[in-house]
Amino acid sequence: MAPETLKRSIRTLLPRPARAWVSRKRFLTCHPPVGWVRFGSLRRTRPISAAWGHDRGRPINRHYIDSFVADHAADIRGRVLEVADDRYTAAFGGSRVTQSDILHATPGNPRATFVGDLAKADHLPADAFDCVILTQVMQYIRDGAAAARHLHRILKPGGIVLATLPGLEKVSAPDDAQWGDYWRFTATSAGALFNEAFGASNVKTRTYGNVFAAVASLAGLSQEDVRPSELDVVDKDFPVIIAVRAQKGAN
Repeated sequence: MAPETLKRSIRTLLPRPARAWVSRKRFLTCHPPVGWVRFGSLRRTRPISAAWGHDRGRPINRHYIDSFVADHAADIRGRVLEVADDRYTAAFGGSRVTQSDILHATPGNPRATFVGDLAKADHLPADAFDCVILTQVMQYIRDGAAAARHLHRILKPGGIVLATLPGLEKVSAPDDAQWGDYWRFTATSAGALFNEAFGASNVKTRTYGNVFAAVASLAGLSQEDVRPSELDVVDKDFPVIIAVRAQKGAN
């Protein structure tokens, strides 16, 4: 029986509750035959939003970034350095933070405590910070290995860097034009980047996302467009975000 004929028969012969059950169990959770996939709003060669979903709500990648930082909120303490702004320091550090610093790559940020490239950060003090928060930054640094070495150098013994890196994510055209959008990562490459500077025993990596989350994110959908349960499934073969917690060993 031809696929279209079969579907018409199901719609005609089965009562509505049974049709709904078949649709959920057969057509959505099983592999559809070739030609049965219906792309709907996703059948397009341009994203629904070219702004990461900001114009629709909250970007999907921030669901994962927020979850990672929240899970490690206890690490945000003492003197904390964050890149570009202090959003996560303020949101999750609370009274544990005694000093908040901001690093910005270029002049012009009035709130920046330090200005410069993290890969050329000799001007940052050594053994100074208890925590460095580095969300979605490493892809814009051409020499990631040098940046990781500086992160290790500027942390106090026992200090921690909380970093997120992009996996299956689109290029950021404005950032690429300003300072270059160089890299996308896997758990293996992200781990290797930090292992070299911190030692493998001091580095923990994890992935967030799955194929649905990756497709939705690439299409420019927002968190409001999907269900939390669809985002929270983890499939290591389809990482949207890779997260790294690296700790400097005690002297």
